[in-house]
Amino acid sequence: MQKLSLLFMKDGLQWQILKAKKVIEEKQFFVTEESPANLIEEALNEVLSRDDFQDITVLSTLNHFTVMPEGFDKHNLGFDLIAYNADVDKANEELMLSINKKFDVQFYYSFPKNFYKAIKAKDLPTYFNFTGEKFLNTINNKHKKEIHINLYKNQVEFFALENKKVVLYNNLDASSEVDFLYFIMFTLSKIGFGINDTYFYIYGETSENDTFISELQKFAKHMKILFDNLYKKSFILNA
Repeated sequence: MQKLSLLFMKDGLQWQILKAKKVIEEKQFFVTEESPANLIEEALNEVLSRDDFQDITVLSTLNHFTVMPEGFDKHNLGFDLIAYNADVDKANEELMLSINKKFDVQFYYSFPKNFYKAIKAKDLPTYFNFTGEKFLNTINNKHKKEIHINLYKNQVEFFALENKKVVLYNNLDASSEVDFLYFIMFTLSKIGFGINDTYFYIYGETSENDTFISELQKFAKHMKILFDNLYKKSFILNA
């Protein structure tokens, strides 16, 4: 059986056709100054018009989200909570929920309603998730203080963990690797993580963010790159 995996990023879409967890076809689309404004919608409609897959996995790293303790059940407040982090358009966004039992947190996130309806219209088994939840589920926490950084093209998400608890998750859109570095270092100072006793783990599109990595190495005493060009293989540790 073949599966379609969709990864929605900042101004981007990557899709893969997988068979027995092996990627047999993939494409990436990113909005540029020259591309049409509806590039992502056109790319999505094109792949959804195919009939060579039997189920769909959808991953969103769009930074309309909030993190709450697992068990929080006032779902009617989901959009209001997201609005503390990002502008929300309830009429054009679908409210979603992903639960991570491993670290006892849950994510409310919103997803463009037009994309949601187009995907659901295929009437196939479909699984939606937020990349933060899936990323968190792959982490094995070993040290008292850790920062896990997942790099994309023009985007970064990261977790701060202390004593096997999530201290902070954030997701940043930026066109500059220097912005990534500044934001992460600023975050460390705010949550009281010392640079010398914090362990950094890097995942994702490392070759496209080599400046960020080389600059971080100047400060970080403990740093390890776990996966190189992860998304050229599969989404976040085999979607």
